[in-house]
Amino acid sequence: MNKIVKKEILAQGIKLLEVEAPQISKKTQPGQFLVLRIDEKGERMPLTIFDADFTKGTVKIIFQEVGKTTVQLGQLKVGDHILNLMGPLGNPSNIKNYGHVIIIGGGVGIALAYPITKALKRAGNKITSILGARTEALLILEDKMRDLSDKLYVTTDDGSKGHHGFVTDILKELIEKEKIDLVHAVGPTVMMRAVARVTKPNRIKTIVSLNPIMLDGTGMCGGCRVTIGGKTKFCCVDGPEFDAHLVDFNQLMTRLSMYLDEEKVALQVLKKKGVNGV
Repeated sequence: MNKIVKKEILAQGIKLLEVEAPQISKKTQPGQFLVLRIDEKGERMPLTIFDADFTKGTVKIIFQEVGKTTVQLGQLKVGDHILNLMGPLGNPSNIKNYGHVIIIGGGVGIALAYPITKALKRAGNKITSILGARTEALLILEDKMRDLSDKLYVTTDDGSKGHHGFVTDILKELIEKEKIDLVHAVGPTVMMRAVARVTKPNRIKTIVSLNPIMLDGTGMCGGCRVTIGGKTKFCCVDGPEFDAHLVDFNQLMTRLSMYLDEEKVALQVLKKKGVNGV
């Protein structure tokens, strides 16, 4: 159980693992996630379920190596086992025929945008996708997203591919030209906040998938609390998707930065020890 059966490097520091998880694969729906623990001393970490194959009994997760646990996860090999996998967690995306849907995926958030886009396309929606990355070397799943999209745009912060700028630049142009029924954004918090600021004056329904600090994933610890429309919600059981125009993004960004110093120290210690060849 929980054996890694496939591993891919998608981009610089971004990896895909396919893991045996028959019970999770049977129940997973677009928009949901899982919580894993690598070993007995490992932290609990939420990760997007990129894809699930119930016939094989496997799930695929995509992650970027940015901290101690993701670096350790990235060092695991085919045949290795992950100690704990819990899921699927969170509420699935509300899939129906809205009309014209703009999907915005930023960075590793494109991994979650993919299953949502796939489901919305099957529901009969016209799909326009906007993918953003800091640089071309960090862009993932472009071909898969293109296959699902009626139109696809790429933006990079450094101009190495597509539009030199941000996803909101393309979004503004599309709002001026076309009728848009829904915007669904997944990615860095600062990007989702920027998208909400663009769509709110135009009264375009906008959904975002939030990524607060999370521990147990069942609503018990309260670590993933966010403020939505002035009320406290728990992202793991009330979300992870919320109305972007009601999210207190400033509070979320503050909470996400609370343990950055400790995370840096933990990663430095790991590298000094040379754990798993790091």
